[in-house]
Amino acid sequence: MATGTTNLTDEQRRFLEQPYYGTVTTVREDGSPHTTVVWVDVDDEGVLFNTATGRAKPRHIERDPRVSLTVIDPQNGYKWISVDGRAEVTTEGANASIDKLAKKYLGKDSYPWHKPEEQRLIVRIRPDHVQAHGFD
Repeated sequence: MATGTTNLTDEQRRFLEQPYYGTVTTVREDGSPHTTVVWVDVDDEGVLFNTATGRAKPRHIERDPRVSLTVIDPQNGYKWISVDGRAEVTTEGANASIDKLAKKYLGKDSYPWHKPEEQRLIVRIRPDHVQAHGFD
C-alpha cells in the first residue's frame, strides 16, 4: 500500500542513500513533462540531484520549480518512493556534490566527465508530497 506524507522517514532516507537511479520530471515551457534519469542524494533539507548550467532541467526549474522524482529499488519493482515538490537550484557545494555522487554510483573519487568550463548545480527538492510503497 502506498503512503503519502511530506516528510521522509528514516527508512526512506536510507533507501535514497542507496545507489539507485531516479527519474526526475520537470515542466517544459509548453507545459509538457520532461523526464530524465539522475543520480540521487538526500540531506536534511530534501532530496537532491546534480546537473549543470545550460541543460534543460535548470532552465525548466527556473521558470517553473515544480518537479517530481521517483526512485525504484532495482531488485524489487514494488519498492519505490516518489517525491513531488518545489526545486531550488544552487551552485554552492555543487562540485563536491557531483564528486560524492560519482563515488556513490561509480566508485570513483571524482566525477570523471567534469568539464572545467561547466558550472555544476545542486537541485534540491523540498518535498510537498511523498508517496512510497514497500516500506514498513
